[in-house]
Amino acid sequence: MPTLPREQPEPSRAELHQARQMAESFGTDPQRYDQARPDYPDALVTRIVAGSPGPEVLDVGCGTGIAARQFQAAGCAVLGVEPDARMAKFARAHGLQVEVATLAAWESAGRTFDTVIAAQSWHWVDPVVGAVKAAQVLRPDGRLAIFGHVYEPPAEVAEPFAAAYRRVVPDSPFSSQQARRPLDMYQAGYAKFADAIRQTERFNEPEQWRFDWERPYTRDQWLELLPTTGGLTQLPPDKTADILDAVGAAIDSIGGRFTMVYTTLATTAVRAGTS
Repeated sequence: MPTLPREQPEPSRAELHQARQMAESFGTDPQRYDQARPDYPDALVTRIVAGSPGPEVLDVGCGTGIAARQFQAAGCAVLGVEPDARMAKFARAHGLQVEVATLAAWESAGRTFDTVIAAQSWHWVDPVVGAVKAAQVLRPDGRLAIFGHVYEPPAEVAEPFAAAYRRVVPDSPFSSQQARRPLDMYQAGYAKFADAIRQTERFNEPEQWRFDWERPYTRDQWLELLPTTGGLTQLPPDKTADILDAVGAAIDSIGGRFTMVYTTLATTAVRAGTS
């Protein structure tokens, strides 16, 4: 569910293939993804916009446009770059300009931007290569902002999910994960993004931001979101249904609803230099 930090060892070719398969699996049902996934805190969007020299934004891995539409609403002109054509098509149908490409392969054609954002997507990008590309297209004092949610449901929901997942998909790498993972694991991942930005020597000192908030979920709302998460997007329908049944029963046992405590983390840096 949350953005997983990139581990230090280089992945094998097989692991890279599996990661690409997962990255491409989120576009299987873009309508559900867009409706079920949460927005980003208004305070985050406001802070990024206020700290940028102008309104032109490049959204890396824009997906269905959840973050992009929030920046549009804040007065920005947003261009999305999205490798999944299905996601891009959905975003275009909802008023966004999107070009289909990975960040590494995308051609700026001389265009520059005041802000480059990556919402829940930077873990699919080589962090050093991505930061260099961002620096190349940012105007003087332009801002790179990488952000995403950390969200772990309460133990009464997380533990039945983990048990059902281990039972239904015992060979999946997700089966060995803890039911609930500590926040500092994700903070370490965002610290690594900052280290990669420093390596480029093209930005001022990165900052780490944190936004804490809550959102209530009914049983049906949570079961709508779960299939859009990485552990479930590649499963066949019968296995997904088995896991969702177990989670639904767990939520029913605590009254049919719960409150999710969210933390949205951000690593952000201003492009150094005056030209």
